[in-house]
Amino acid sequence: MHPIVRSHTAAILPVRNVSRRRFMQGAGGLVLGIALGPAAARAAGGATNQASADAFAPNAFVRVGTDGSVTVLSKHLEMGQGAYTGLATLVAEELDADWSRVRVEGAPANTDLYKNLALGLQGTGGSTAIANSYEQMRRAGATARAMLVAAAAERWQVDPKDITVSAGIVRHAASQRQAGFGELAAAAARQPVPESVPLKAQADFKLIGNEAPRRVDGIAKTNGTALFTQDMKLPGMLVAMAAHPPRFGGKVASFDASKAKAVPGVRHVLQFAGTGHNFEGVAVLADNTWAARTARDALQVQWDDSQAHRKGTDEIRAQYRKALDSPGTVAASHGDVDAALAQAAKVIEAEYEVPYLAHAAMEPMNCLVQLGDGRCDIWNGEQFQSVDQAAVAKMLGLAPDQVFITQLYAGGSFGRRANAHADYVTEAVSIAKAARDQGVHAPIKLVWTREDDTRGGYYRPLNVHRARIGLDAQGKLQAWHVRLAGQSIFLGGPFEAAMKDGIDPTSVEGQADLRYAVPNLRVESYTPKDIGVPVLWYRSVGHTHTAFSAEGLMDEAAMAAGQDPVAYRAALLEQHPRHRKVLELAAERAGWARPLADGAQGERRGRGVALHESFNTIVAQVAEVTVKADGSFKVDRIVCALDCGVVVNPDVVRAQMEGGIGFGLSTALHGALTLKDGQVEQSNFHDYPVMRINEMPAIEVHTVASTEKPTGVGEPGVPPVAPAVANALYAATGQRIRTLPFAAQIKAPAEQA
Repeated sequence: MHPIVRSHTAAILPVRNVSRRRFMQGAGGLVLGIALGPAAARAAGGATNQASADAFAPNAFVRVGTDGSVTVLSKHLEMGQGAYTGLATLVAEELDADWSRVRVEGAPANTDLYKNLALGLQGTGGSTAIANSYEQMRRAGATARAMLVAAAAERWQVDPKDITVSAGIVRHAASQRQAGFGELAAAAARQPVPESVPLKAQADFKLIGNEAPRRVDGIAKTNGTALFTQDMKLPGMLVAMAAHPPRFGGKVASFDASKAKAVPGVRHVLQFAGTGHNFEGVAVLADNTWAARTARDALQVQWDDSQAHRKGTDEIRAQYRKALDSPGTVAASHGDVDAALAQAAKVIEAEYEVPYLAHAAMEPMNCLVQLGDGRCDIWNGEQFQSVDQAAVAKMLGLAPDQVFITQLYAGGSFGRRANAHADYVTEAVSIAKAARDQGVHAPIKLVWTREDDTRGGYYRPLNVHRARIGLDAQGKLQAWHVRLAGQSIFLGGPFEAAMKDGIDPTSVEGQADLRYAVPNLRVESYTPKDIGVPVLWYRSVGHTHTAFSAEGLMDEAAMAAGQDPVAYRAALLEQHPRHRKVLELAAERAGWARPLADGAQGERRGRGVALHESFNTIVAQVAEVTVKADGSFKVDRIVCALDCGVVVNPDVVRAQMEGGIGFGLSTALHGALTLKDGQVEQSNFHDYPVMRINEMPAIEVHTVASTEKPTGVGEPGVPPVAPAVANALYAATGQRIRTLPFAAQIKAPAEQA
């Protein structure tokens, strides 16, 4: 969900996604790099900044052109979340640039130079784009500004302290002289790079926190000039579509391509190899997408399923429930849970469950590859540069710096394009390699259909949580014992080293670090190793399921204690005042103290609350629902409050909360991916529905004023939605929902009786 673009008198220059080489061709302007670490700092040294390809090419972030334009190089992917706008705002704020002259270009793949300081590699995820770049990009803008001021002071023979900068104009009031950035760019490039520069105080911000800067990608995405992978076409390019095994781990036994080759426009049909976790298949290469799809669907492939995954969802669920009968690996523990439960005046036992979920981004997976002598070029909505570059290099026997990735826009991702196994990227390269081995040297663009995307694996894992919580005679929470069963995202992959004592931190986050004051707590985890369904992080990762159980259980505790759900939570947050403030803000703006207006005759109305921290951002949401006499219901309104530190772009923050709420509601209301005999049963939006616009509630977003550094907003809006709605449905009907999705779980009054 994005807000309506506000009118603006000045046209925004289009966003471009180009290579570092093109970025450095600055027509004699100021090219500036900010060091990412000691090695990069030594590379930059104290040398004079020249606008040449070898002076600041290693880590350039800002270019001021002789035409007055300001170009920001983004190490983060723009996939709809507003990263380009946020990063440009940080630079433009300290540079005092004219926002209408600011543009953004995607950075090339180079881990040493464009590392995500939070992730330790080049990539976009974990809601870290702004958080890890806040000072880095501001410092880039401030340094460029200092060099422009120094150039003006030298030219006018005045004290730099007497010079001001505003909206791209450098002024000396006493002499009434001024110059635009473009006029000073070449001279600024000859200035020494200052070792340190002061940054603005928050009170002096003009763009950060301001409603005015509209998105830098808005116009290009509106008029069709924005480049996504599907828009790319190289001379002689062939489109590839692949037949994948219907079961994960299946292999090609044989295939008949005669019908496929008869389709007009088809050039080649070939088998391609899998790579470890990624599966082999048969690809059709054709002149266009339609021919490739028609031919791919005409292929007759015999699959060898002898090593394939054959379990269905029901079998996996039963396995998890049996495992939860025994202790798991302890992820967090303090106090004596068993003793506290034995002494509790009331014990609540509950089981929560969430299904497999497909990411279902608007743009299915795709990737354009061109193999050359000693190099591989990739064009892609690239989210995980370090991992993809390394995986492709290993496959081709190249060094990582021989793999060149041009970052294009991505039409969503929700984590799918940041695959630890680089699945669709290595598939495209594997097809191109197989084609080259047969003498075909054309660029290859791999295109997945929606069905390929839905059935292609790498889902949010199915999880079952079993809980026992104990209350004393006054209803105070005394014990919290939760066992979680679900696949690990890290196990068996390149990030397995991040697991500690067999615990995947993304499986237990949101439960193991529960913020409420509970004197006795134990969280255990069961991680199966025999489930062959590929899993991956998902928008808000483990918090998608832990928030549902944690906030559902907290509501159950409040109800059992006979206390108000907001007051009950607030009393447990004395050691976390920021959390409490967010909770109270959401309740206040939602009118929690006032009763809900009655619905029509036969309707039941309810209000529910949930609070959750993820990616260092605290979000509380209050949901209002109306349940009709037949059990159908509508989410009428959601009031969202958050503390994300300094708000860089209010519109982007609101959009991400709105989008996160819509995304979370979609999965809570409809999302469920199931398997039967190892095969995924869903294929497209007719049987894997997403939320429709007429289902969206009214949404209000309120931020807590803060001086803390920014934290993430791309994902934290998702986790509280499902529990807030489930708690509202309980308030309306007295029915406790512990399984997602909600669809058809609410009973009519007659059925309840």
